Amino acid sequence: MAPVIHRLRESGWAEVQVIAVGQHLELLDQAIGDFGLQIDHHVAIERDRDSMIEVAAKIMERLDVLLERLSPSCVIAQGDTTTVMATGMVAFHRRLAFVHVEAGLRTGDLHAPFPEEFNRRVVSLATTLHCAPTQKAAGNLLAEGISADNCIVTGNTVIDALLDMAARKPPLPPRFPEVERPILLTAHRRENSGAPLERTLSALRAAVDMHPDLGVYFPVHPNADTRRQAAQILEGHPRIRLVPAQGYAALVAALNASWLVVTDSGGLQEEAPALGKPVLVLRSVTERPEAVECGSARLVGTDPDLLLRTITELHDNPGVYHRMAQKRFPYGDGHAAERLISKLHSRLVLALDETETPQVGHRSAKRI
Repeated sequence: MAPVIHRLRESGWAEVQVIAVGQHLELLDQAIGDFGLQIDHHVAIERDRDSMIEVAAKIMERLDVLLERLSPSCVIAQGDTTTVMATGMVAFHRRLAFVHVEAGLRTGDLHAPFPEEFNRRVVSLATTLHCAPTQKAAGNLLAEGISADNCIVTGNTVIDALLDMAARKPPLPPRFPEVERPILLTAHRRENSGAPLERTLSALRAAVDMHPDLGVYFPVHPNADTRRQAAQILEGHPRIRLVPAQGYAALVAALNASWLVVTDSGGLQEEAPALGKPVLVLRSVTERPEAVECGSARLVGTDPDLLLRTITELHDNPGVYHRMAQKRFPYGDGHAAERLISKLHSRLVLALDETETPQVGHRSAKRI
């Protein structure tokens, strides 16, 4: 959302209030620093028990109070987290225009990914303007009965942010493995926790043992179970580096220097093709099929044999590797925020001004 926030603040017609919702304050601080963001309101969510229902209820209650006080003209949120679902529900009940960035992603399976597929389907019901990253995502929305007038293909703002950050040439993070073929690994999906993650990490360690020019850079998610499994299986290997979750600048630098990406992250499935990095997706289905269709990504799930075979194939067959390692842009050209804000201006400002009689030369700011 950083490109949207910055462009709205520069627009001259919008008064922007940024609300951050979450538990991992250290990750929020990194994002603020990397993007130069100003957070106006932070809704902290403490967890008394391991329940997403508890989290959703607290988000809705606290956002409801905050949005009642702010009284915005519209609310914008991005993605498919529980926060986004809860925000859409609060906006709906307050009859506020809701803009969903990264709209229309679908796997067709409510349990993959869990709970994100459910979240993004629910939030579509509350959305006023659907900003789809691709034509395929827009097609999903139209097939569900969304009016074409309320759907726009913008590309994904994550590509705007990626290209901007990559152009700054951030330095490599400390402890990045000094090997010929470094692998960037991320893993955090709930459905992959436990035995699936154990199989994945064991296969990656086996791949590094087989090929002396491979190494792994693994920014480990703050989840306690993920940290424990990573330490048990990967710690102590001289070419595998376990590091805390990194800020965006460090992650982009690591991505740009990597030979291969192994991930269950949605964002990296979009970002890696734009930098020409092959992606092995640790999932059996994906809501981002465009990367697979264009040849930049493969679905390997958590089958350790398939993961090991695929890494070996890319290592031993330069032709196969280079076909995957072409820069491709299935998720946008870096101008998604411009398209989104242009449409928002026409819907939120020009359309409202036609029903108002503002003073000549004056246009009141729309709070977003």
